[in-house]
Amino acid sequence: MIILESNYSKKIGLPGYSSHQFSITLKTEIADLAQVQTESDRLYQLLQQSVDASIKEVGFLPTEVPIQTRNGNGNGHHNDTWECSDKQKALILKIVEEHHLDKKEIEALAQDRFGKGVKALNKLEASQIIEILLQQHGDNQGNGRRFSSRYQKAGAK
Repeated sequence: MIILESNYSKKIGLPGYSSHQFSITLKTEIADLAQVQTESDRLYQLLQQSVDASIKEVGFLPTEVPIQTRNGNGNGHHNDTWECSDKQKALILKIVEEHHLDKKEIEALAQDRFGKGVKALNKLEASQIIEILLQQHGDNQGNGRRFSSRYQKAGAK
């Protein structure tokens, strides 16, 4: 007997920097190696149909209430639902605008690194994203004072 294990997973992005994911794994036994491709194709189609049918149900969605409900930036003002400081927000937006960066790529970077969108990054996480952006897209004119000296390369304070 040969055991064939197949898994199909799907993750869907939802509003409010949310997502949901569903996965199914099946094991089956086959008697002949010649059946592997046919059984694999059958399982893939079965798994895909099952996951697609199940994931259609959206379930809980977070509301569009600002993430920041406390004074997290030290100045008594909310910062447009961004968890980081107003200065960090402004710098991220400035780098994106000046270098014509795709906001979806910046969102993907934040998701990959921290499992959340840019607006949900805390101060430490936002600092790391800023460091990455400056390393990748820093000042093209060689003007080291263009961006805040606080966010120049580590060790150069």
